[in-house]
Amino acid sequence: MSSIEQEAPSTRPYLIRALHEWCVDHGFSPYIAVQVDASVQVPMEFVQHGEIVLNVSFDATSSLRLGNDFIEFKARFGGIAREIVVPVSHVVAIYARENGQGMAFPPPSPVATPAEQQSEAPKAPAGAPDPARSQDPPDRGTLRAVPNEGAPTEAVDPLNSPPDGPSRGGGRPQLKRVK
Repeated sequence: MSSIEQEAPSTRPYLIRALHEWCVDHGFSPYIAVQVDASVQVPMEFVQHGEIVLNVSFDATSSLRLGNDFIEFKARFGGIAREIVVPVSHVVAIYARENGQGMAFPPPSPVATPAEQQSEAPKAPAGAPDPARSQDPPDRGTLRAVPNEGAPTEAVDPLNSPPDGPSRGGGRPQLKRVK
């Protein structure tokens, strides 16, 4: 197999490191949104709707390592020190807490064994269109930052926020999946 035929490595870890560095250089707090499953090591009591948002600033973490395969660090949750291990493929966004600017990534694809793929494949009735041949892309939802409770309820788009300072509401942006 030639090097051209081999699959190129993911750009996700490089983009995460670049945006983390951008946040730190400009005095912002980098946050990551993580889709949680069995491969993610986080305090499960803080997971909401299958996701957790983590502060990955140097002030909030110790031994932070932004690797190509995993993001690893130690942090305190409710005063208790925890080891955090997040596969880079499960990071669905990285953004600056103060203004919501950052980048969203596609969620990880579920990995199923061949036996699971056979048993989970729905059988379409005869004559029904084949969903595998559909030209429409699947709806994966949209991520956007929204202020916390107590802040104005207007949504803030982290990718189209004004570059000149914090968001108007003064609330802390959070990512919310909108489908």
